[in-house]
Amino acid sequence: MQHLTRDEIRQSLTECGLKATHQRIVVLEAVAELHGSHPTAEDVFQRLRPANPTISLGTVYKTLDTFTDTGMLRRVVSEGGSKRYDSNTMTHSHIYCSKTKEIVDFEDIELEQLLIKFFSERQVENFEIKGFSIQLTGCKVEPDKKISITRVSK
Repeated sequence: MQHLTRDEIRQSLTECGLKATHQRIVVLEAVAELHGSHPTAEDVFQRLRPANPTISLGTVYKTLDTFTDTGMLRRVVSEGGSKRYDSNTMTHSHIYCSKTKEIVDFEDIELEQLLIKFFSERQVENFEIKGFSIQLTGCKVEPDKKISITRVSK
């Protein structure tokens, strides 16, 4: 969702059956600008406030929830129940550092295939699986270094 023009944002909203209001456009722009940081509603509100002094935090919350309900964004819940928002709606998982509150995306086809195989061999009663996401929670060992995943050779 990064670097969308206003016309592309309007089109995305329309395709999701939403009116392209000023509030929705600026909230989506702010989320796109904060891409990768998994912002909270408060982060988005702080980003918007200088140029949009009349927008309320309640409007930001409601708009983010609407975007989540329509599939334009994903909600990521961090430790303590804080809601964060992810503009990457493709299947992927997260690593969460409880010290720094960072959330990092990670994708692993092999892991996805293992989970699909695992659940295809088991019956989950009265539940239709539509997707999955794993969240690894821990603490960065070296706070100044980035979190990254590397494959260890066997």
